[in-house]
Amino acid sequence: MSRERARRRAEREREAAALRARRERRTARAARRRSAAAAARGLVPRRTRWRRQQGLLARRRRTENAVIALLFLAAESAVWLLSADPWVRAAAAVLGLLALPVLVTLTLDRRSRG
Repeated sequence: MSRERARRRAEREREAAALRARRERRTARAARRRSAAAAARGLVPRRTRWRRQQGLLARRRRTENAVIALLFLAAESAVWLLSADPWVRAAAAVLGLLALPVLVTLTLDRRSRG
């Protein structure tokens, strides 16, 4: 009877050792995979945020930019409709692009307000 118990115990120990070895191989493989993934992530640049800024100031800024773009497009389309001369149209476009930052700064700059 004791030989049978010793044989069964040895078999259980063999199975436990095999299971331990499988677990160790699996954890070693998972660790290698994690380290390889971390190394690959280190080579790729960090993701850029694509979501908009939230809040009152960001919303106000987006509204101002939209109004500026619409006014510029309205002025350019008015010149386009009222004049058939391509030189006048081109001059208006160049003048508009040059004058736009100045007009925006003069009308919307908050630093000059008291």
